Amino acid sequence: MPQFRMHWPSIVPAPLVAAVRAATLGAGCAMVPPEEDPTFIKLSELDSRLTRVERVVDSEGLVNILKQIEQLQSDSQALRGQVETLQFQLEQASSAQKQQYQDADRRLQAIEKSVSERSGAQGEGTSVLDGKELKAGQLPVPGGSDRANYQAAFELLKQGRHKEANAALRQFMVAFPESSLLDNAQYWLAETDYVRQRYEKALAEFTVVVDKYPQSRKIPDALLKIGYCNYELKRYSAARKSLQAVVASYPETTAARLAGQRLESMRGEGI
Repeated sequence: MPQFRMHWPSIVPAPLVAAVRAATLGAGCAMVPPEEDPTFIKLSELDSRLTRVERVVDSEGLVNILKQIEQLQSDSQALRGQVETLQFQLEQASSAQKQQYQDADRRLQAIEKSVSERSGAQGEGTSVLDGKELKAGQLPVPGGSDRANYQAAFELLKQGRHKEANAALRQFMVAFPESSLLDNAQYWLAETDYVRQRYEKALAEFTVVVDKYPQSRKIPDALLKIGYCNYELKRYSAARKSLQAVVASYPETTAARLAGQRLESMRGEGI
């Protein structure tokens, strides 16, 4: 087939020839259908995807979820700050409380040692009440009521005269076997041995409180001191068991707080 060529007369200006050729090429491109044009297809896909995204973003449910997530994040940050503050305060309080406990424990040991030395220097057969000699087996208030004698014996204890208090409490319990103050007397009798570092004897006497007077209000304190005695006797398992019983059974008492402090101290000592 013969090829057709367009021959431009030499009289046609060159610029006009270039313009016609450009128009012809442009017309050729315009003849490509849109559905086959790669650029058109790509733009259509992007438009569809954008429409779907806009539809999702405009959804009220998603907007609410996003708001809730932002609120939760804000609340979480606030709570984290509060937790960190509370942890710091707790550590500071725990450190201060532990220091106070250790100071008090050292002072108490010094007092107990002083009392023990003073008591050892006195005779075993007599004691003194209000400047008068109290013979063994004699009530602090001869002829007085159980309450009067109990108060007199307890006063000796408060004065740090533990040996005299021990004798007075023992005689009180013999003279008034039906008194409602027997459980208290038994507890303070045990205390007179504890402060004199007679831990085996004190342990036995505190155990009497628990075994003989199970309804006594002194049970938490007696269990606490049983734990203390076992600790001093290096029976750490028995001490821990007694102290844990106080914390578990009497959580709102001063005895439970002190038991918790001793348990914490034992953990710090690795025992």
